[in-house]
Amino acid sequence: MRVFFFFLDGVGLGADDPAGNPLAAAPMPALRHLLEGRRLLRGAAPFHGSRASLLALDACLGVPGLPQSATGQAVLLTGLNVPARSGGHYGPKPNQTIAAYLQDTLFSRFVRLGKRAALLNAYPEGYFQRVRSGKWLYSAIPQAVVNAGLPLFTAEDFYAGRAVSADLTGHGWRERLGHADAPLLSPRAAGRRLAALASNYDFAMFEYWPSDYAGHGQDWQTAVTLLKTLDGVLDGLVEKWDDRGLIVVTSDHGNLEDLSTRRHTPNPVPCLLIGPQDLRRAFAADLPDLTGVAGAIERVVLQG
Repeated sequence: MRVFFFFLDGVGLGADDPAGNPLAAAPMPALRHLLEGRRLLRGAAPFHGSRASLLALDACLGVPGLPQSATGQAVLLTGLNVPARSGGHYGPKPNQTIAAYLQDTLFSRFVRLGKRAALLNAYPEGYFQRVRSGKWLYSAIPQAVVNAGLPLFTAEDFYAGRAVSADLTGHGWRERLGHADAPLLSPRAAGRRLAALASNYDFAMFEYWPSDYAGHGQDWQTAVTLLKTLDGVLDGLVEKWDDRGLIVVTSDHGNLEDLSTRRHTPNPVPCLLIGPQDLRRAFAADLPDLTGVAGAIERVVLQG
C-alpha cells in the first residue's frame, strides 16, 4: 500500500479561541468537510468519519520542556523516543547525537526493502551551496533523505514538475528567491500535483515548514492566509488521491495554534488520516504519541 506523509511543522491542537488560534478562525471548508464539521482543535479527536480520521498525539513524550523540531522530526522518522534517549528536546537542526539516529529512518528502511521513497520538496541551488559551504546544516528530514542515498530534488525538478516548492504554490520562488519565471500553481493544483507525484512511490513525504515560521512570527494574517492555502491543497490532494493507500498529515510540536507566544507549545498535535476506513482504523490502533507513527507507516507500506 502507498503512504503519502504530509508533514506540517509546528501545528498543534489548541483551544477553540478565534481570537488567538488561527485554526479556530480560518475558513477551511475542505478540512471541515472531511471532518464532518470539525476543526483542528483540542477536543475534536479522536474522530473516525467516512473519509477521514483525526487523532491527537502527544509530542512531549514524557520529557520535560517544550518539544523541538530536530528531536520531534527524528521521532516521526524513526519511531524512537529520541528526546528521552538524547537527553532532552532539541532543535531546530540536529546536533551530532540526534544526527546519529537519522541513519536508520523510514527512508533508509524502505530503500533497503526495495521500496520507492522520495521527499517531494524542491530545493533551490542556493540551499545546496550553503550546505556545501558549511553555513547551513540539513534539518532532520532532508538529512534522513541524504543518509538513505536518495536525492534531494532541485530547481530543475521543480521546473519540470517533478517536485513542489516549500510554499506549495511557487510564489516564494518568485518573490523571495528572484526566479521570475518560476512555475505557479493554485493551492488546489498543488494538491493535485502532490497526489500525482506521490503515486510514483511507495512512500512519499512533503515537508511544509512555513507553518512553524508563522507561529514564531505571531503573524495572524500570514497564519490565516497560510491555512487557506493548506485547505485548498488538501482539497486537490483528496480529489486526486485514488484511495490505494493512506494520506498521513501530522506535526512535530505545537506552535501555530497559539499566537500569544513565539515559543512552541506542549499541546498534542493532530494526526489526520485520509483513505480507506480499514487502513485508518489499523493505523490509529494504539497510537498515543509520535513514537507510533513510523511503525504504523511501515505496516501500511509493507501490506503490498
